[in-house]
Amino acid sequence: MEGLRERARSGRPTVIGKDVVDRVLFLTTKRIPEEATHWSIELMAKYAEVTPWQVRQIWKAADLRPHRLKTFKTSSDPEFSEKVIDIVGLYMNPPENAVVLSVDEKTQIQALDRTQPGLPLNPSRIGSRTHGYKRHGTASLFATFNTLTGKVIGKVANRTTSKEFLSFLKLVDRRTDSNKDLHIILDNLNAHKTKEVRDWAKSRPRIHLHFTPTSSSWLNAVEGWFAQLERRALYRGVYTSVAELKSELEHFIKAHNAEAAKPFKWTKSAGQILASVERAKQSLQN
Repeated sequence: MEGLRERARSGRPTVIGKDVVDRVLFLTTKRIPEEATHWSIELMAKYAEVTPWQVRQIWKAADLRPHRLKTFKTSSDPEFSEKVIDIVGLYMNPPENAVVLSVDEKTQIQALDRTQPGLPLNPSRIGSRTHGYKRHGTASLFATFNTLTGKVIGKVANRTTSKEFLSFLKLVDRRTDSNKDLHIILDNLNAHKTKEVRDWAKSRPRIHLHFTPTSSSWLNAVEGWFAQLERRALYRGVYTSVAELKSELEHFIKAHNAEAAKPFKWTKSAGQILASVERAKQSLQN
């Protein structure tokens, strides 16, 4: 067994003293540098009079990442808890003989054309494109995301008025199983709450509207699909006209439904969400 033990190594092991650790942690959490809004390893090493290696080790041990910044917004909706419980319940325990649909619109999608051709991807070079672009107009997309199948019903429009939205809801009504109830999740845009929309929903017994809390777009499942649309199609897309943009949007929906659609899975319970929000509010107060 003696032969399995490491021999003593020459040189003194590197030790970071408590005073150094305390100084770096104090500066990181209580001060900001004069020449920047946040700390970098080099700036901290300069101000704390230590080495960059020491800064890395101290930050790693304390799980501090000054270069990272998360954004958040707490909802002031007086019915926040009730709405969260309602919508999360639809995701995690959907009603029988019903379809749960998440609905929203992506507005002002620009038809952007590049002023010069891009350079293609090669083994020794990443793909590239010019910064210059031409605008050819905009289009908007209404979309409903079926949480059970992951499939999308979409409609491209020039505007996102209440009239256009109601027309889209009627399209969804026609293209879904008439023998099943429709539980539609949507945000608080004024166009979603007009008298015409509410009267139409009341006239259709199978239609049930569920509004998310204010400032809570993260609770609307279709937002995740819009993010996919942006990453996979729009960000690198080149469109010489609005008509070409509209054609690409329709193609993306068809390809998604045929190849990529899958059931939506919500994992965090309403209780966990409400507890997390309460902790955030307590932190803000403190």
